[in-house]
Amino acid sequence: MRVIAFVGPSGTGKSYRSLMVAKQNGADGIIDDGLLISHGKVIAGISAKTEATRIASVKHALFIPARYASEMKKALVNSEIDTLMILGTSEGMAQKIARRLELPQPERYIHIEEVASEKEMAMANRMRMKDGKHVIPVPTLEIKKEFSGYFLHPLRQFQKNLDIEEKMTAADKSIVRPTFSYMGDFSISDEVLIQLAIHESLKIKGIVKIRNINVRKTSHGVHMDITAVLRYGCSIPDVCRKAQLEIRRVIENLTSVNMRRIHFLIRELKK
Repeated sequence: MRVIAFVGPSGTGKSYRSLMVAKQNGADGIIDDGLLISHGKVIAGISAKTEATRIASVKHALFIPARYASEMKKALVNSEIDTLMILGTSEGMAQKIARRLELPQPERYIHIEEVASEKEMAMANRMRMKDGKHVIPVPTLEIKKEFSGYFLHPLRQFQKNLDIEEKMTAADKSIVRPTFSYMGDFSISDEVLIQLAIHESLKIKGIVKIRNINVRKTSHGVHMDITAVLRYGCSIPDVCRKAQLEIRRVIENLTSVNMRRIHFLIRELKK
């Protein structure tokens, strides 16, 4: 396996440009912040941006915890990656990652200054420092379960704010605001989720009343069981399916919580 490195200071747009740089340099695999990415999919690892503190995030990105290093080494052995590109804040960081994963040292270093102007790097830095936003070079669907409760969006929603021309599709990247950013953490109470679900359910023609909602939170998102009363004569599958889709859409858009499951239990039909 060939190894190259893409390096530059934190917040200068490496992750944003990583897909383009990998393609230009023939790399079919990327290691970025604890993730192994290939062809737009997460092959192994957990994003270091899920860590609660900045120090823990740095250790995670360097694969210092043995469990992360072990998992990644196994994934690399079993992968069909020919050329791997390691992202790092410096050449030294890329070298440390290679050593931790028992890989050859990078044979080439591409610096962010070679592919981005000062204006573009300054813009990326403002997005990081002002808004606490980080780019992850995979579609939102690939990392959604890991970031339940974080501010997570496809990059295309922010494309109009980035004066950067790039041929790669915007859907290949996501933006997340980690809990270790200076803006702090946030939490969503069960009652908020319940009230949102009731509000959206009662908008659906055919739903008369919501009797009860049970919420169970997991590390990957929320499971919701809804007991409802429907109008006699309606199509039960159609009404419930429409309600499921609307509840999921609204809760995920407003709270960033990942809705893993929404079950409807119909107890009664009213004329």
